Amino acid sequence: MELLRVKELSPEDSPVGAGGAGWCAQLVIGLQFWLSYDGDPLHGQKWQEGSATVFPLLEERKFDERNSAGLPAAVPDARANHLKTLSVPQGQFALARYPRLKAVALRAWDAADEYLLQRLAEEQLPGATASVLVLNDGFGALCVALARHRPQLLSDSHLAQQGALQNFRNNDLDPAGLRLLNSLQEPDGKTDLLLVKIPKRLAFLEDQLYRIRPHLHARAQILGAGMVKDIHNSTLQLFERIIGPTSTSLAKKRARLVFCQFDGGNDPGKSPYPTEYRLENSSYRLCNHANVFSRESLDIGTRLFLDHIAASEAPRRIADLGCGNGVIGIVAAERNPAAELFFVDESFMAVDSARANFAAAFGAQRKARFQVGDGLADVEQDSFDLVLNNPPFHRERALDEGAPGRMFEQSEAALKGGGELWVVGNRHLNHHAKLKRLFGKCETVASNRKFVVLKAVKG
Repeated sequence: MELLRVKELSPEDSPVGAGGAGWCAQLVIGLQFWLSYDGDPLHGQKWQEGSATVFPLLEERKFDERNSAGLPAAVPDARANHLKTLSVPQGQFALARYPRLKAVALRAWDAADEYLLQRLAEEQLPGATASVLVLNDGFGALCVALARHRPQLLSDSHLAQQGALQNFRNNDLDPAGLRLLNSLQEPDGKTDLLLVKIPKRLAFLEDQLYRIRPHLHARAQILGAGMVKDIHNSTLQLFERIIGPTSTSLAKKRARLVFCQFDGGNDPGKSPYPTEYRLENSSYRLCNHANVFSRESLDIGTRLFLDHIAASEAPRRIADLGCGNGVIGIVAAERNPAAELFFVDESFMAVDSARANFAAAFGAQRKARFQVGDGLADVEQDSFDLVLNNPPFHRERALDEGAPGRMFEQSEAALKGGGELWVVGNRHLNHHAKLKRLFGKCETVASNRKFVVLKAVKG
């Protein structure tokens, strides 16, 4: 019988630093597992392994001899280690973020999800035959909890959609019971219950409310949810102006609910989206849907990047990874007239903006490929000569330090031998170190006080 020994670490050794008590569980057979903080600062110094809570008095746990995999009885499968248990009136659900980060296991829901599900239970919503539409469910927590009502999930994020599907499978729910809609699609029929997770960009919320309004009716129940710091007067004013009378709940665990009543006589006018701006020092006018990064003007990091995109007459394959409105790929296409361009982003609005902007720039004379997906994860390996990347490091309001690393790994796999990955990013993000570990070396092409352009070559 093997033993799993759990020992307390000093704050300096903690995986979250001096702010929490770190734990390391070490198997004598040589495997190591970090027990991950449950992601909610209101829970204090509590750590979770799967759905089991681990407290400082615990010193060791024996293996279940019947477990042929040699894992602790509380964790029947190592692949399930990243799952956390959401306990709400609708039931208990095993949820995980998507994509899974190797070293971090944060919760796939927040206090606003819990508050909203509690309120629905108190109000006995939704009704048995109600049509349910959920906006911006980050990892599917709301849709999983309401799965028996066969909700529609409308999201601008490919990764959010895949996360929801994965969490349906994690809970032995049929993914066919969830209808996925992207941010440019219309929901089916009229909506009886509309649930809105408040997004980061106010413009995106405005666009969504304009799009959803025709699918509401006088008896529709409309509830929003978000953390207190993310719900402002401007948020409530949008609901009031576009949908109807709006109020808020008291705060609970730093979360707040928004209640709105549909006013059929209200005329909010025409949606202002998409918008466009003229790219400086060019004749290009760039179309931007409401959820596109830097939709009102060229951001300063991309401006530095554009100054250093090289020209070539070679018939190269170039990828604009995390393309946004496509401006990087469009400039690369202009300077590489024989190149084949590939635009990819996890945002539906971004890819649609890039497609429109490329068509406006080159018309039918130039072909390119456009894809909504998880970066270059699904492309053929050793197939690109150049990858251009301005990686995000936030997902909605949460810091996503894993996104750049995933993109760099995908790029290394997708590049041909001798192919190049060019990256622009904030200097403090330390992309240089990540690229050097992955490619062996990394060259600084240009920099200013805030941004740096880096180049890594595949050996």
